[in-house]
Amino acid sequence: MFRRFHEKLREREEGFTLIELLVVILIIAILAAIAIPVFLHQREKGWDAQTQSSVKNMATAVESFATQNNGDYSPLQGESCATGGCTGVPTGVSGANLASDQGFAPTVDVTDSVVAAGPSGYCIKGTNSNFSSGHVWYYDSDTGAPSQTDCSGKTY
Repeated sequence: MFRRFHEKLREREEGFTLIELLVVILIIAILAAIAIPVFLHQREKGWDAQTQSSVKNMATAVESFATQNNGDYSPLQGESCATGGCTGVPTGVSGANLASDQGFAPTVDVTDSVVAAGPSGYCIKGTNSNFSSGHVWYYDSDTGAPSQTDCSGKTY
């Protein structure tokens, strides 16, 4: 009688052993160790793309300003634009505020500024506040594309 009872109990015993559970936890830990750094790198790439897009948009506004200013970029020297708006343009310059007059909308977490400007060209610097250092993008009017090559000391 007891023998049959124990046999039926053994047939109904189901579940996972401790070793099987540990193996599953180990596999999940390995997958997490691979996925988390990849995810963090994707966020950084997104912030870089955001900064590049912002300097391109500011370059379009600078070009629009120069069209209305006989092709001269020099009044924009020192123009700085962040989420709060644009500042630094000399007073009395017609149409120099890129935010309101040229349709430039500053990007959240990105500060753009015209670090060099002259009669024939300009250099824009974009910095994303999500990075503690580095990841600064420049837009040189001579090259016409964002790059990480510093053009702030260049004369135009």
